Amino acid sequence: MMPQRIRLQWEAAIQHPKSIIGSQIKREPVEATERYTRWINNLTHEQLLTQIFTSHGPTVIMPTWFCSREWFCHVGRFDEGGKGVPEDLLFFYEHLRKDGGVFRVDQCLLLYRYHPQAATHSVLEETIWRYRVSFLEERLLSHWTCFTIWNAGKQGRKLFRSLSQANQKKVVAFCDVDKNKIMKGFYTYEDSKEIPKPKIPILHFRDASSPFIICVKLDLTSGQFEENLNLLELKEGVDYYHFN
Repeated sequence: MMPQRIRLQWEAAIQHPKSIIGSQIKREPVEATERYTRWINNLTHEQLLTQIFTSHGPTVIMPTWFCSREWFCHVGRFDEGGKGVPEDLLFFYEHLRKDGGVFRVDQCLLLYRYHPQAATHSVLEETIWRYRVSFLEERLLSHWTCFTIWNAGKQGRKLFRSLSQANQKKVVAFCDVDKNKIMKGFYTYEDSKEIPKPKIPILHFRDASSPFIICVKLDLTSGQFEENLNLLELKEGVDYYHFN
């Protein structure tokens, strides 16, 4: 950690006593997890709360966390289930359930080393997926009457299949830019026990209605996806949330 870390985060914690205080980081080696590092360091302070559903996990990473012991005990401490348990993600979710905030000191206060034996690699992707979908349904979808899944491909369809039946029925459409998927017209949920099988329309993103759950990875398409999203002039945290 950098010499000024404790002082700066303590000062922030005094101002935000019910928040997890994080910081910006630098990676060693520098080229490790470049997209993730950019995400962690460049989220706006609003996005620290709007991007809590993404596959990147907590919007301030656990090695940078700082909070009072009182708040830590109020949230409920860590899950001690051991190897394979995403204890940081579970604590972060419980923190948010108890109306905790998220704040980042916008200075690099930690050198974060990457190595292939890190415990984070022992957590299965499917384990994290189940927790993420459950939290998405609890925090957002249970309060919505309808929504569109942005991505008619593999990730969008996987999300649809993972939802409860009640939330599946709220999906009014998929949207995409892929002409072949749009021309197909519908996604048929073949695993459904309903007769006839549910068919969900596939629309061009300009023809779809908000709110959106976006299942497109950020920072991967040379800015094309982000440009398409900006065209719609939507507000993050109101009209859409990122899930991937």
